[in-house]
Amino acid sequence: MIQRPRGTRDLLPPETCLWQAVEGIAREVFGAFGGEEIRTPVFEATELFVRSVGETTDIVHKEMYTFPDRKGRSLTLRPEGTAGVARAWIENGLGDRSHPLRLYYLGPMFRYERMQHGRYRQFAQIGLEILGADTPLADAELIAAMHEFFVRLGFSDLVIHLNNLGDPEDRVRYQEAIRAALAPRRAELCSDCQRRLDENPLRILDCKVPSCQAVAADVPPMDAVAGEGSRGHVVRVEAHLRRLGIPYVRNERLVRGLDYYLRTVFEVVSPALGANTVLCGGGRYDRLIADLGGPAIPGVGFAIGEDRLIEVLPEAFRESVLSRPKLYLVPLGEAAQAAVLALALGWVREGVPLEIEATGRSLKAALKRADREGFRAVAIVGDDELQKDSVSVRDLAAGSQTSVPSTELPRWWHELIGRPAEGR
Repeated sequence: MIQRPRGTRDLLPPETCLWQAVEGIAREVFGAFGGEEIRTPVFEATELFVRSVGETTDIVHKEMYTFPDRKGRSLTLRPEGTAGVARAWIENGLGDRSHPLRLYYLGPMFRYERMQHGRYRQFAQIGLEILGADTPLADAELIAAMHEFFVRLGFSDLVIHLNNLGDPEDRVRYQEAIRAALAPRRAELCSDCQRRLDENPLRILDCKVPSCQAVAADVPPMDAVAGEGSRGHVVRVEAHLRRLGIPYVRNERLVRGLDYYLRTVFEVVSPALGANTVLCGGGRYDRLIADLGGPAIPGVGFAIGEDRLIEVLPEAFRESVLSRPKLYLVPLGEAAQAAVLALALGWVREGVPLEIEATGRSLKAALKRADREGFRAVAIVGDDELQKDSVSVRDLAAGSQTSVPSTELPRWWHELIGRPAEGR
């Protein structure tokens, strides 16, 4: 039997209903903030990610799915979304549009990672980018949109971690400060962090190995070497968040895993998945588009790990999606089976979600299935109903049955679902 590749999975009903609901809220919230959807290819030239994400990052160093095409060109399945958005901005001349430009995306990403709870090699991200604004207000707007998205899903316990990653000029000084602090304890670092100490010391602060985290605790915070520009920027972002009542904590060890970030960086952590499990991360990347050959256009964005998000959705939201009422339409006899599609189509057009019994079950078997699978009501159409142009409807919660004209079924349904379904 052919099986799915390791690190991938099949998303099946009813779980896919949760994915649709979450993505619908993302489109609603981000669209309300002026966002427009962008869809970029799932594979890009490898150079795009090497130049943007950073050659010494773990993503480029050991996690990318890279392959040659038939003409020998190196392609990579996208490990993240921002680089593709930046490339699309340059290639499609989006600089001619009014800015700031707010773009959101939803789709699969790919990283060859060690398998663990909530982490897959094909995973989905939901992201939002604001391009063309370098102010603290833009950072705060982005975080506000993110926060509103989580609020709409019913979250109340997520923690926003915020930090200043400095400007590129600050980073040079900070890397030297890290080397000075950690060089005497090099032997205590993992092999990856010993390499990082030479290539990109900042990545050591992102290491999840407990011994490396303990050693890195001696590293001074970025603010100790950062210039007034980056420190003042993040302080003003914090002021905006306090005015909005959006809770956050300053995490001086937060660096994120991508080299293009500067100044504001942030993550959203779920206590339900553990302190090291991040649902969302983002930050400012004012030099990314210029580094890829475009003009100096500032940007700030975030990406949400949708797989992890689905796992920890609040129970109330999960229940509201999975228990949405549906009508079970049962035709009895050949004449009813011939007429049922026309009836169903008319009702669906008037907003009645339904499922047709298409296997020929008896009424007794159909009612058992309806009760077992949680249908809200059953609509029965037989010869008598066809002659009267009516339908027999059974409210499964109340245990009552009545007859309504076929044309009145949508009104009856909407009145039904507007009442509490006691007994369910």
